[in-house]
Amino acid sequence: MKRFFSLLLTVVFVLPLHAQEFDGQSCTSIMVGRKASTDGSVITSHTCDGRYRTWVQMEPAADHAPGSMHQVLRGTMKTRFRGDTTGVRLMGEIPQVAHTYAYLNTAYPCLNEKQLAMGETTFGGPDTLVNKAGWFTIEELERVALQRCDNARDAIRLMGALAEQYGYGDGGECLTVADKNEVWQFEIVGIGKDKIGAAWVAKRIPDDHVGVSANIPRIGKINRKDKDMMASANVEQVARDNGLWDGEGDFVFWKAFNTDYAKGKNYNDREWFILSHLAPSLSLTYDMDELPFSVKPDKQVDIREVMALYRETYEGTDFDMTRNIKLARPATRKHPADTVVSPVANPWLTTTLRNTLNTLAPGTVEFRRTVAVAWCAYSHITQLRSWLPDAVGGVCWISVDNPGQSPRIPVFCGTTTLPRNFEICGQKQYVPDSYLWQFRRANKLATLSWQTTKEGFNKEILRLEDLAFEGLPAAGSPAVLNAYTEYIYNESVRAWQTLEDKYWLQFGMGF
Repeated sequence: MKRFFSLLLTVVFVLPLHAQEFDGQSCTSIMVGRKASTDGSVITSHTCDGRYRTWVQMEPAADHAPGSMHQVLRGTMKTRFRGDTTGVRLMGEIPQVAHTYAYLNTAYPCLNEKQLAMGETTFGGPDTLVNKAGWFTIEELERVALQRCDNARDAIRLMGALAEQYGYGDGGECLTVADKNEVWQFEIVGIGKDKIGAAWVAKRIPDDHVGVSANIPRIGKINRKDKDMMASANVEQVARDNGLWDGEGDFVFWKAFNTDYAKGKNYNDREWFILSHLAPSLSLTYDMDELPFSVKPDKQVDIREVMALYRETYEGTDFDMTRNIKLARPATRKHPADTVVSPVANPWLTTTLRNTLNTLAPGTVEFRRTVAVAWCAYSHITQLRSWLPDAVGGVCWISVDNPGQSPRIPVFCGTTTLPRNFEICGQKQYVPDSYLWQFRRANKLATLSWQTTKEGFNKEILRLEDLAFEGLPAAGSPAVLNAYTEYIYNESVRAWQTLEDKYWLQFGMGF
């Protein structure tokens, strides 16, 4: 005789550990100094969270005739393909240099052929500082620096100088700028609604430290005599002119240019979680007034540990958003009555579902802005290796959609062409064979019953990581590097198609 059990959704009430902290900003960047990594790599990274373009292309190096000009553009981050001019605006032209380097053209350009790499996070800053007439947005500063520079210090100086001369027309931004020897944090703001210029500061992450930027300015006191710190001459005056510092005591950059959503801190969930995870011996607490700018990890950090951090959703911790969403399971011959986490519980519940659960039982789901989010467009973790030729020394491990779900594809400094599926953005239309949708379909299906799918899902991610690292070339021509990228990409697509087929069968009778 068949027995049918109805599982009653029950919600267990637990007082939230902390007040809800909604982070309206996006993107997370983790940095690792060369002595803090297991193999001597310098690492920077970026989650591009939001409806940004997902088409990617390697732009070739080029020579330019005397008198050539470089066009400064705005609005390139949401185009559908290379050459799409919808919403793109010409801000002005600056003198071109004789030679520009090849670079990886993501929405926020991230890597060039000389092992110069960048991550990005937005911290907003006061609206009163933003002048849209300024020519440069943060992504255009990245683009020019990657075309013209082969090291982090020169890139920072160039971006600062261009923004000061031609105007910075963006909100508060942080770039995590790395080369094969060091990694820096560069933070920049405008200087006023009717003023052309920029105020900025940069600080190097010590070689044996790790750092993180997640939508909050993190740099504190400015010491221009420190060789590992740089700043524009006007930073303090801009703060005073705009009522952000009274001129008394030490000037602290993050305090002056922070926005109110951070509640007067220089960290949020992500900074605290990542730094605590990598340096638990420091006993960093969530109620501290300020976290260190960077920390020395308890043990050296492997590139794959950084990849795991980008899959992080805090499940199993006090920040776990799924822990109170449980099912009452009736007794059977095999087990007594108990409660289990509901199969549908996942860390990426929509606002509507969270509100519904909290209406039924207040306090059920306390929102936490996790490292991995469902609204991510793409992410990259880039390692830079000084002991290898530039062409293979720099590897951008890129993925699309939710970084907690998608596999990573290696793209090298010496890569010249990418699979054709990378050429079309899938954000504004459903393009079945676009890079984005080849992974997004299985990802979203898996989320419908995450507690039953995540084990197999994560197993596939790790299997593909093993495959990619086992054969990672230490030398090779562009043809070899292009072929390796395509090989790992094709293997990943096949795996995700198999998962998608499996989930359609699993959910074929309904969700």
